[in-house]
Amino acid sequence: MTIEEAREVLLIEEQGLAAVRERIGSQFVKAVELIHDCPSRVIITGIGKSGIIGQKITATLNSTGTPSFFLHPVEAADVALDISVPKEACSLGLAPTASTTATLALGDALAVVLMNKNHFQAADFRSNHPAGSLGARLQVKVEEVMLTGTRMPLVTIAASTKEAVAELNDKNLGAVVVTGDNYRLEGIITDGDVRRYVASNLDLHNTRVEEAMTSNPITIGGDIQAVDALSIMQRHEVTVLPVVDAERRLTGILHLHDLLGKGEFRFLL
Repeated sequence: MTIEEAREVLLIEEQGLAAVRERIGSQFVKAVELIHDCPSRVIITGIGKSGIIGQKITATLNSTGTPSFFLHPVEAADVALDISVPKEACSLGLAPTASTTATLALGDALAVVLMNKNHFQAADFRSNHPAGSLGARLQVKVEEVMLTGTRMPLVTIAASTKEAVAELNDKNLGAVVVTGDNYRLEGIITDGDVRRYVASNLDLHNTRVEEAMTSNPITIGGDIQAVDALSIMQRHEVTVLPVVDAERRLTGILHLHDLLGKGEFRFLL
């Protein structure tokens, strides 16, 4: 019975794809032309499961030479492609199954047609695929991509929490590092720390930074590879890491953006 049910699901999805294939016409051609002539990035939108499919289509377009990014939808696009299917594979007719398969397949069709229209070659795929670019970026050492000098969001242990918040807003990296004598790392204050501090109705003006900071934050050394730093960020769910030497003196600050690029890969991770 289980095998027959699985075959029925695949049959329904095949029928859905066949229906979409038969309806490909002038609107598809118009979509290809609009995307091909787009002077910047193509926006892919979708909600719920369609949004997940949209993110996959975005990844495929990017890796095949059509710059694009995913956003949650606000209004309808200029071209409507009909991906309606006779029915869903779900026995209740409620869960998107055949329809998401059809959407995914039509997205692949768009990507391949555009790929051919742009005379896309294997060498172009290697240079455009995010995994290739990201992989190359992550092979460098932390000290090559970290922020240093005046670009670091930094206050001393003697500063007030108000001064730390001002530095947080000025550098806009989501965190401020706190140092003591000889740039020794003492702690870190994040956007989340400030929100919790304010929610507790504590006075930012009349408290020292050490009362709001997190002491002994997670750190890394400048000589490790960026890929290892990314792993640490993912494991601890942080976006900023202080970079210190053997004596825990601050030498730089690493932000997730400096590893991944300013939003270039965020939908693919």
